[in-house]
Amino acid sequence: MCGIAGIWGDKDQTSVKAMMDSLIHRGPDAEGMFVSTSVEGILGHRRLSIMDPEGGNQPIYGRQKSRAIVANGEIYNFKQLRSGLSDRYDFNTSSDTEAILHLYEESGTDVLQQIDGMYAFAIADGDSLFAARDPIGIKPLYYGEKDGSFLFASELKAIAPHCRNVREFPPGSLFHSDSGFSSFYSVPDLDPELATDADYWIPRLRETLETAVVKRLMSDVPLGAFLSGGLDSSLIAAIARQHQSPLHTFSVGIEGSKDLEAARLVSRHLDTIHHEYTITAKEVREKLPEIIYFLESYDQDLVRSAIPCYFTSRLAAQHVKVILTGEGADELFAGYTYYKDIPDEATLHRELRRSVTSLHNINLQRVDRLTMAHSIEGRVPFLDLKMIELGQRIPAKLKLVGSPVTEKWILRKTFEDLLPEQIVWRVKEQFDEGSGTVDLLSEMLASAIDPEAAQGYARQHPDANLRSPEECYYHQIFMDVFDRPEPILDNVARWSERPL
Repeated sequence: MCGIAGIWGDKDQTSVKAMMDSLIHRGPDAEGMFVSTSVEGILGHRRLSIMDPEGGNQPIYGRQKSRAIVANGEIYNFKQLRSGLSDRYDFNTSSDTEAILHLYEESGTDVLQQIDGMYAFAIADGDSLFAARDPIGIKPLYYGEKDGSFLFASELKAIAPHCRNVREFPPGSLFHSDSGFSSFYSVPDLDPELATDADYWIPRLRETLETAVVKRLMSDVPLGAFLSGGLDSSLIAAIARQHQSPLHTFSVGIEGSKDLEAARLVSRHLDTIHHEYTITAKEVREKLPEIIYFLESYDQDLVRSAIPCYFTSRLAAQHVKVILTGEGADELFAGYTYYKDIPDEATLHRELRRSVTSLHNINLQRVDRLTMAHSIEGRVPFLDLKMIELGQRIPAKLKLVGSPVTEKWILRKTFEDLLPEQIVWRVKEQFDEGSGTVDLLSEMLASAIDPEAAQGYARQHPDANLRSPEECYYHQIFMDVFDRPEPILDNVARWSERPL
C-alpha cells in the first residue's frame, strides 16, 4: 500500500513533491520520483513496504529507462504472472509492481485483464501516460487539470491545492494520455440462477470465500484482522486463522460495548492474539478533526463509522502492517435493514448490485483512509471479483429468510460450523452502533450543537445538502481542516440525499 502522485504535460517538481508530502502517511518507508526525459512528465511515489521490503522501492523501471511505474495496492496473482514472464524478462525485485510493468511491456493495456488485485497505478511510457484503477475502486485515485497538464494523486487532500476542479478516477477504468478515459470492467449484471436449494450454494460459497481470504494472506510483513464480533469480520478472522498462526485480532468500543464482548468470545474460540482498546468521549472529541481530515468527508454515517475504524487502525498499527476487514458482505448478502423493506426479489437483486457499485467512495473510502492514516494496508476478501459474481448468482430469497427476517442467511448457514452460535446468528449492527460510538456521540454532541443554529448553518450551505445538526457539526470541522475545501466538497459521497 502506498501513495502515488504525478503530473503529465509539465515538469513542476515542486507541486509533485508537495502532493507526495501530503501522502506521507500512506508511505512512510520510502519515496521516489521519475522525471521523464522524453516529455514534460513526473511520477511520484510514497512507499509502505509490504512485499519485498528491502528491494521494492519505486519507481520501478522497464527495459527502457523512459518506461517507469508507480503503484498503490497489491496484486494477488503476481507470482503466477512473474513465473510466466521470467523466461523473457529479468526481474530486479520480488515486488508485485514489477510484474505489472513487465506484463504491460508484453501486453499493453490488456494487462488489466490479467492482474487480480486492488490497485491504482501510473506508467510513463516514452511520451505517453497510462493509468488505471482496480475494478471495484478499493484503491483510490483522483485527477484534475492545471494549465493544460494532467495531475493525479491517491487522495483529495494531496491534489486539491493544485487544481481548480478535481474528479474521482472511475473504478474499473483506464486513462491514456493519447485517447483519454475508457472502462475495462463493470460490476456484472447477472441474473440469479434458478437453484434455490441451500445445499447447492453452500459448498460454492464456502470455497469461493476461503480462496479469497487465503490469497489475501500474501505478505512479507505481519498481518492481522479487524474483529468487531459481528458476522462479517468474525468469518474473515475464522478463515484466516485456519491458515495463519498466530493471528492478531483487533477490536475497539466504549466500556461495556457489545462489540468488545462479542470480539472476546470470538477470539477465545479462534485462539487469536487479541488486542482491544476502550474509547472515550474526550478522545473522540479531540481526534474528530483528524478523523474528518483523513476521511475527506463530512457525511454523518461515514464519520460515525470512521471513528471506531480510526481507533482500531491505530491499535492494529502497533502490531501489524496488513489488516483483513469484512467490507462488502452486507452489499452482497443483504445485510442492511432497509433491504428488508424492498418488496420483491428482482428489485432487491438490482439494489444489491447498485450497492456494490457505490462502495468505492463510501465504505471503501473509509477503510482506505483510516487504515492509511496509520500506515497499514486494509484488504477486503468479500470484494474479490469471484465473490461478487457468486453473490450476483445466489437468489435473493436465500439472503433474506424467515419471519422475523434473518439477513445474510445463506452466508450464516454456510459457515455456521466455524463460529459460536451466538455470533453466527447475532443480529446485524452497524460498526458505530455495536462499538457504542452512536451513544457516545449523542452524549458528546448534545451540549455542542444548537439545533436552531444548525438549521441556519444548513441554509447558509445549501449545496452541502446537510441532513442533521450532527452533520452540520461535522461540516464545520471539514471546512476548518482543509485550506482549500472546495475541490474536495465536490467529491463527498452521501448515504442519503435528504436535506435538513
